[in-house]
Amino acid sequence: MDLFEYAARKEKESSAPLASRMRPRTLEEVVGQQHIIGKGRMLERAIRADQLSSVIFYGPPGTGKTTLAQVIAHTTSAVFCQINATSSGKKEMEEVVAKAKETLGMYAKRTILFIDEIHRFNKAQQDYLLPFVEDGTIVLIGATTENPYFEVNGALLSRSVIFELKKLEREDIARLLRRAIADKERGMGSFDAVIDEDAVSFLADTSGGDARSALNGLELGVLTTPRSDDGLIHITLDVAAECIQKRVTRYDRNGDQHYDTISAFIKSMRGSDPDAAVFYLARMLEAGEDIRFIARRIMICASEDVGMANPQALVVAVSAAQAVERIGLPESQLILAHAAVCVAVSPKSNSCTEAIFAAKKAVQSNQYTIPPYLQDAHYEGSTRLGRGIGYEYAHDFPKHFSRQRYLPVELGDVRFYEPSENGYEKEVRSYLDWIHED
Repeated sequence: MDLFEYAARKEKESSAPLASRMRPRTLEEVVGQQHIIGKGRMLERAIRADQLSSVIFYGPPGTGKTTLAQVIAHTTSAVFCQINATSSGKKEMEEVVAKAKETLGMYAKRTILFIDEIHRFNKAQQDYLLPFVEDGTIVLIGATTENPYFEVNGALLSRSVIFELKKLEREDIARLLRRAIADKERGMGSFDAVIDEDAVSFLADTSGGDARSALNGLELGVLTTPRSDDGLIHITLDVAAECIQKRVTRYDRNGDQHYDTISAFIKSMRGSDPDAAVFYLARMLEAGEDIRFIARRIMICASEDVGMANPQALVVAVSAAQAVERIGLPESQLILAHAAVCVAVSPKSNSCTEAIFAAKKAVQSNQYTIPPYLQDAHYEGSTRLGRGIGYEYAHDFPKHFSRQRYLPVELGDVRFYEPSENGYEKEVRSYLDWIHED
């Protein structure tokens, strides 16, 4: 590299976007993805020991796939080459392989080839890599936003370890933003800029787990905001919202808006108003509320306020909670709306809620003895203790119902569960009346 090439390279680095300049150079600087690079994890050990085998990084944009490759480039003793499948082809791979063979033979050094957007290569291009990955000429690092099991050749997959990167948590994004605005070497520290905490929270929430998006918004804010009278550039909530062209939804995740909105959401579902329920759901989604938190509240409402009036409401709510964990945003907003509307339009009953609280009160007030004929009789000697003797098997009786007493005698004829006349619970009441009639 001559003087002019060096100067051009330094200029390119200094003028690169903030997200590029702030890429971590060491594992210690990486934020998030602790499930694969946390202390003692296989990938972390392999990078530190410089014993990396072929891997494929799979995950949404801005989650650190290229970042991890760059960290490997800075820590490995191997030769590191990078190409992008959107602009490169077989010719570029042939050049890398030829150089890798030469390096391995002359210097006994491995070559790591990082292919960004590897799913863009067709089958023939991917197949070209197989023998060189197989014999160790190159160590492959592939990065893709698409499911590799659909987009990458099976033969190549079998020779690689797949690591799935998750969307960054809002706390991770917030940490990156604070680091970037303070870093004088690679970040925006030399601009004398400060950022309000609500602006940090807003950028972290609206980035959707994409660090690049959040950093781009911060950089635009710093570069376009005039200095205040105190000589500082202030990145406020309004500035942050303008930079990413998204209207601010006033919502403090740890304050009144958080609790008021979730309260209104639950009460709307309980009050059988699907329109209000989806409105407050939309408000929370727009403000970046944790979709897992929303799903938990829908599950609780499905049991607490719908209960046996529509037993399927809880099934829908639980399925929705599992689905949002697997799918994420933006699609999860449809699933949450489905569950919220289901709970809102369901007939309501809190009979089960009242039953468990009444039963707990009875349990706490005294000690009760389980009738001996209900006690466990599956061990040797139980009959000598009177266990299980006299138990009536319900299926041996008409209506598959025995009038045997199941509650402790000390409780008398107490009733904890009183089914309502709403929805399916009306059928439950009819069934109980039927089996008890003479």
